[in-house]
Amino acid sequence: MKGNNAFYLILFLFFVELSFGQNTASKEILGQILEKSTSVNGVNIINNTTQVSTVSDDDGRFSIAVKEGDVLVFSAVNLEPYKRRISAEDLRISLLVIKMTAKEIELKEVVVNDNLGITAENLGIIPHGQKTYTPAERKVYTATSTSIDKILNGISGRTAMLKKEVNVEKKEALFRKIEYLFDENYYTERLKIPVDDIKGFQLYCVDDADFAVSLNTKNKTMSMFLITDLARKYLIILKNEK
Repeated sequence: MKGNNAFYLILFLFFVELSFGQNTASKEILGQILEKSTSVNGVNIINNTTQVSTVSDDDGRFSIAVKEGDVLVFSAVNLEPYKRRISAEDLRISLLVIKMTAKEIELKEVVVNDNLGITAENLGIIPHGQKTYTPAERKVYTATSTSIDKILNGISGRTAMLKKEVNVEKKEALFRKIEYLFDENYYTERLKIPVDDIKGFQLYCVDDADFAVSLNTKNKTMSMFLITDLARKYLIILKNEK
C-alpha cells in the first residue's frame, strides 16, 4: 500500500512540474515599434527578466523570446524610454505593436568650421566691438553713408533695391535653419503637408515674424507650436487654389 502511495505521489509531482514548466516556457514573439516623426531603426530592446536583448530593423520590427510577466525595456537616443510587461494576450497576438514617443531635442546651431575661435577682431584686422555687416547690409551702408549718396541712390531706387537684398538674405538664413529643424516625415505625416509643397510651406513659415523669432532664438518648442497653426492656414490656401 505504501508503495502505491509513493507511486501516486511521484506521478502527482511529475504533472505539477510539467504544468509549471509549460507556464514558464518562453516564446519567440514578433513586434514592431511605431513613431511617425523620427527613426525607429536600431532601437535597443532588452528582456529585463532574462537579460536577452535585440535591436529593431529599419521598419521598427524585432523578435525576442519572452514569457508572461517579463518586462521589455525599449531605448534609443531619439526616443523616450518605454517599458512593457508581457501579458497572456501579448503572447497570443501575431504582432506586438509598441508606440514610442520622440524626444524633444533642442535645435543646435550648425557650425561648418569655427577655426578654433579665430576672428577678424582677434587677429587685429578690425577693432573690437565694431559692428559687422552682411554683404547686402554693407551695400546699403555704402549707398546711404553720405548725403549725396543718399539723394542719388534714393532717386535711382538703388537704396530700396539694396534693402530688399538684405531682407532676402535674412530669409535665406532662416530658410537654411528650418531645413535642419524637421525631417520630411514630420511635414507629411504630422502636419499633412504634401511632399511637393514642403518647400513652399517652409518659405511661408519664414515670412511669419513670430516663427522667425523662434528660429533665431533656437526655441524648437515654440517653433513646433507655431508651425502647427501655420500648417493649418497653409492647407486652407492650397485648398482654395484648387
